[in-house]
Amino acid sequence: MMKISKIAMGLSLAGLSLGACTENFEELNTQPNAIVASNLDIGLLGQAFANAQGRAMYLAPGGSTAGFQTAQSLFADLYAQYFATTQVNFDSDRHIQVGGWSNGAWNYFYGQAAPVIQFVEEFTEENELPLENAFIKVWKVNAYHRISDYWGPIIYSSFGNGETTVPYDSQEEVYRDLFTVLDEAVAVLKQNTGGSAFVGHDQIFGGSADKWLTYANSLRLRLAMRVKYIDPALSKTEAEKAVADGVMESNDDSAFINTTVQSRNPYWIITNWGEFRMSALMESVMVGYDDPRTGVYFSETVDYQESGEGQPYKGLRNGLSREDLGETGWNDAHSDMGVIFLNEGRGGSAAGEPWRVLSAAEVQFLLAEGALEGWAMGGSAQEFYEKGIELSMSEPRIGAEPAAIQAYINSDNTPKPVTFPGKPEWNLGPNSNVPVAFLTGGTKEQQLEQICTQKWVAIYPDGWEAWAELRRTNYPTPYPRLNSDNEDVPADEVMPRLIFVQGEYDNNNEAVTAAEQLPELTSRGGNSNGTKLWWDAKPE
Repeated sequence: MMKISKIAMGLSLAGLSLGACTENFEELNTQPNAIVASNLDIGLLGQAFANAQGRAMYLAPGGSTAGFQTAQSLFADLYAQYFATTQVNFDSDRHIQVGGWSNGAWNYFYGQAAPVIQFVEEFTEENELPLENAFIKVWKVNAYHRISDYWGPIIYSSFGNGETTVPYDSQEEVYRDLFTVLDEAVAVLKQNTGGSAFVGHDQIFGGSADKWLTYANSLRLRLAMRVKYIDPALSKTEAEKAVADGVMESNDDSAFINTTVQSRNPYWIITNWGEFRMSALMESVMVGYDDPRTGVYFSETVDYQESGEGQPYKGLRNGLSREDLGETGWNDAHSDMGVIFLNEGRGGSAAGEPWRVLSAAEVQFLLAEGALEGWAMGGSAQEFYEKGIELSMSEPRIGAEPAAIQAYINSDNTPKPVTFPGKPEWNLGPNSNVPVAFLTGGTKEQQLEQICTQKWVAIYPDGWEAWAELRRTNYPTPYPRLNSDNEDVPADEVMPRLIFVQGEYDNNNEAVTAAEQLPELTSRGGNSNGTKLWWDAKPE
């Protein structure tokens, strides 16, 4: 990891190779003192903001997957059981934290995203740009909660302290402060309704303060539900505050980062490498439910296209051994991602789908969970649950007809068994017996399972968020892996966290060693892949 120092706030943006997530992705070759109060170029500041948006989501300009593959595709996407590995040399699907990959993910965030976020936040504060400051504060919350959801304790409040040792904060400290940061940002956004900032550079909302306010409240709701099992009182307070201030209600409110030929959806690139396929859990759920989104999310298998026999959409077990992965035919026999995620040569678009940050559909499922707890969400759990399905299916990438949406909402279909004719010992029963149709007479836990399962489907392919929610709620009910090569995480458990990276022991040893002794780790097993995060506290 880079030794984190106080990157001079004159900041050599060129040194960070900023390619701003805008339509003009040229590198910024500015002098270190180009952005100063006496010589403010708001466009240049806007490009820095746009760059912070992309880097925080591991989206890199110029067609590079940068940290995305090693940060998300090879960890969260597999642990969320969206996909299963078909590449023989990829061990993370067997619960192995490959050190070079996690080290790269950590370094990318603290070397590429965090410095730009800090620069924009400090510059806008020092130069009295309150609305711009509110935007970056909200984005900071999004960026840091994601990193903490991987590691737990992280470098947060001391980032950029100018010292050779940079202390960690516990995850509890991080989350509690993120709510405070949202308070600060929301107060400014409320005072500037109808206002705008970073117009032409904001790649999510085009600079609309009103949209950022709705997003901030919706992000608060996500974090509020995340802490439900560890601090129910805080969760309720923050969830009700979010709803009172106004959360996403329609697909027009959803947060997606635009993609361009200079900044493509990372799946546009990595799907061409043939290293993963649809998971068995996805098959059980989506094919069992006869979900209209299946053919959008996934492609028919090559084997089915060529022979017309078998299932058009087929998932693979997670955790295949190296020996099994050494066999051929896995990619042809199992479903790749859908055409909308593929490159032009495979029927896709020039840039790939816009990149999901937080959708209105996800928000509805969060509201449904809050309503299930009896909190003041403004409706019933069933109403929000059904609206979440409706919004997901009516997103532009799906475009289902109203009749098809209603038929799905009313469906009694349940998940299906998964079978492997050549490997009958791999066969599994359905992951669950809950139907799509809301169980009005069901138990609270059954209704929660329905809500969380449909949310998991709706937010695909956001494995980062899906893995967090799978750990928090244990839904959708996951399948056991065929193998685990990690003695700390059995094959029938969900990977709880990533351990601290080697680069920190090389460059920030005193701080990372101290972080190992934080009570939220030591009380649960220490710095181990088997140690649950602070918010991962659902009763057994």
